[in-house]
Amino acid sequence: MRKRLHEGLILLSQTISLETSDRLGSGVAELSAFRADDRPGWTREVFSEPYRASRDWTAARMREAGLEVHVDAAGNIVGRLAGRVPSAPALVTGSHTDTVDGGGRFDGIVGVLGSIEAARLLQDSGRQLERDLLVVDFLGEESNVFGLSCLGSRSAAQEMTREDLERRDYRGVSLGQAYTDFGLDPSRLSDVPWAKDPLHAFVELHIEQGPTLEKRGLPLGIVTAITGIERFIATFAGSAGHAGTTSMEDRRDAMVAAAEAVLAVRAEGCGAPTHGVATSTRVESESRSPNVVPSLVRMYSEVRSVDSSWLSGVKGRLTADIAAKAADLGVDVGFEWSTDNTVVQADRGVQDVAGAAADALGLPWMPIPSGATHDAVHMASLAPMGMIFIPSKNGKSHCPEEFSSTDDIAVGVHALVATLRHLDGADTHTSA
Repeated sequence: MRKRLHEGLILLSQTISLETSDRLGSGVAELSAFRADDRPGWTREVFSEPYRASRDWTAARMREAGLEVHVDAAGNIVGRLAGRVPSAPALVTGSHTDTVDGGGRFDGIVGVLGSIEAARLLQDSGRQLERDLLVVDFLGEESNVFGLSCLGSRSAAQEMTREDLERRDYRGVSLGQAYTDFGLDPSRLSDVPWAKDPLHAFVELHIEQGPTLEKRGLPLGIVTAITGIERFIATFAGSAGHAGTTSMEDRRDAMVAAAEAVLAVRAEGCGAPTHGVATSTRVESESRSPNVVPSLVRMYSEVRSVDSSWLSGVKGRLTADIAAKAADLGVDVGFEWSTDNTVVQADRGVQDVAGAAADALGLPWMPIPSGATHDAVHMASLAPMGMIFIPSKNGKSHCPEEFSSTDDIAVGVHALVATLRHLDGADTHTSA
């Protein structure tokens, strides 16, 4: 396997110019400069001033690559490379350039800069595609203070609701107001003509955000499915008491019940039969006093899997387990469940085309599930969808240590170019 990989990289290195690598490396560095100085890592959250400033840079980068650029009503930056037959359904590629608080320099950014470079390489090759290629920097893919991810792709797919726009952040500001303050009309978010036209296929280049490709020494992963995500808030109601005078056997300690629940969530993830994870992200006590037995505690958790049958049973299992443990402690518990997204399968035809493109380049690859959600989830309702992963160093993501080498990004870009060329002539709508 490693010999085949070495031979494939030698073949590919003959087509990757130093100029391409330099553009990718400098692009990551320049875009990373747009960040919040008062936050850790590379913080560029949706609707923030660093994010606003970065968008002009991204649009200019697209124009420099020869794309016709506009910002649609949903806030997505769209660059168009004209095809030979403008009436043919367009190919779409892209990702996002916002980050989580304290995030890294590569999540989403690789997909946007890589897609711009792919469009440049296609144009420079002198071989015009049959159909238009749209390169999209989707607005606000990451989870945010409003608790709603994939804002731009969600709007393009006509999935943004009135209730979503009424969500409020910690300051009491609504999502709709945040759009208005950012210069977008929340009543027009679904007015995205390019997404209403028939689309041929959507392919997203992305870092893996996990360790599998690096551990196996593979340059590419072809995504089979994108994880479903179920989230919940558990509210534990016990009884307050003096921490020094209330005996241990007389306590109804909401914090202890929450601690038991954190372990129950972990056990659920550890017991998943295939790809499944479970995480508690926050525990909050209403009491700020250091000498009071906690009486009201909230725990925020989520479970993810590409196994729909396992995921569908999680709600019942965890609710029963956590409630039983809380009852043993004399604590009441209530649950608020929400579905971030269901399991989404990548289109088999697009997977096959991406695999064939990698094979043609002499690059080994593996089928791989995505444990993170992506704009591709919502684009799957508009077009046959696929994703290409490149390795992440030590599997780190959503943190300052997130890293993918320029060489790995360049390999991903050339795999994307080959995939787009193959898809340009493929009948994607006949695949299972």
